[in-house]
Amino acid sequence: MRIENEVKLDYVLIRPKRSTLSSRKEVNLEREFRFPHTKKVWSGVPIIAANMDGVGTVSMVKSLKKEKLLTALHKFHSLKHFEEVDKKFSFITIGVRTEDKDFLKKYLKKYGEPYLLCIDVANGYTERFVDFVKEVRGLCKGSIIMAGNVVTGDMTEQLILSGADIVKVGIGPGTVCTTRLVTGVGYPQLSAIIECADSAHGLRGLICADGGCRTSGDIAKAFGAGADFVMIGGMLAGHDEGEEEIIEENGNKFVYHYGSSSADSMERHNGGKANYKAPEGKKIKIPYRGKVLDTVGDILGGLRSACTYVGARRLKELPRRTTFVLVNRQLSPEILDK
Repeated sequence: MRIENEVKLDYVLIRPKRSTLSSRKEVNLEREFRFPHTKKVWSGVPIIAANMDGVGTVSMVKSLKKEKLLTALHKFHSLKHFEEVDKKFSFITIGVRTEDKDFLKKYLKKYGEPYLLCIDVANGYTERFVDFVKEVRGLCKGSIIMAGNVVTGDMTEQLILSGADIVKVGIGPGTVCTTRLVTGVGYPQLSAIIECADSAHGLRGLICADGGCRTSGDIAKAFGAGADFVMIGGMLAGHDEGEEEIIEENGNKFVYHYGSSSADSMERHNGGKANYKAPEGKKIKIPYRGKVLDTVGDILGGLRSACTYVGARRLKELPRRTTFVLVNRQLSPEILDK
């Protein structure tokens, strides 16, 4: 048993700084990236819709592309669905099962190498996962590969050296993720981003902050901490593009949103939970939100505002302009009265 005494941070606050910007319109949120294992270049707004049911859909790709945002398609699309989407704005997502490898080989035969490929597991620390990333890099030498999830610098470096261009960072912070409760395992998300970004950038690799963003301010903090991409799920759930059933009760409309490792997901896609597993996700009821681009407009507006508060004309400048402020625990009125 070992205890780490260094302070680790979840999302805290960004201190404002003097700025010469006079309007949010002056902020450029687009970025251009080159990747360590391929000569490909990608440019756009580096926010990714998560590879979850109700979020990572073909309809979401078509809508978010209009604002130059990315979508990671969930794992349960058939091959024919990929004819409908722009491959430069949609990650194909696979796991590490034999079925996933077989699916990738069928994709390669039909479409050639994916432009964007996400290898997604809950626990990116296994030798099996590292070996799988190496194998997929051998099959897809020209693909931009994102792999994860991990939360520490050593495994970030390992995955980049094994063939990943982007490492997905986050264990347990998501809105419908219960990994921290079920397993006791996790890492404060802001510190994970800072540490993994430092390790990745030293190898010219990139990271994607995955999970824990509940507001546009959280997205700004993730970018400020050094994330190259930010993946969001719950913030984009409940929209028409999620292709989920809209339920009406007492005049109010809502949609169910659930984690990829929840019992509901296992039942829907695997015929139930295996007896050696415990669900690490939950199902929640969220308000129906209409068209996703209305929400995206608010997210991008908040991100631009964050940049103006610290004087960052481009999203790329935000980490250099960001100073985080530790926040004391707010005392309750009962304590203050004593």
